[in-house]
Amino acid sequence: MSQLEIAKDIIAVYERHGWKLRRVLLSPLFRERLVQDDDDIFGNSILVDSDFDALWFARPSHEQREAWELRLLSQQAYALFEAFEADEAEEEREEARREMEHKMREYAHR
Repeated sequence: MSQLEIAKDIIAVYERHGWKLRRVLLSPLFRERLVQDDDDIFGNSILVDSDFDALWFARPSHEQREAWELRLLSQQAYALFEAFEADEAEEEREEARREMEHKMREYAHR
């Protein structure tokens, strides 16, 4: 299964459960393949250059919180999850997301 097919499958599963794709971390190789395939599977999501491939999803959570999940773009399911308080500053949220990306990077490069 190609990485593009894996991405489509992951996105479909998350969307069925109410998640919205917000950001896409793309390695240079995967970005090049996307350009070649001319496939717009990521819609209006923010594309971010990275050294690994992953998808950021978000959805409302209980008690007015917002859940974010970083899903590695691979057949093996691996994801990191964080729920943010409604009054949490965006700067703090972004710091937590960067830390999650760091943990994912370590896992992806093992």
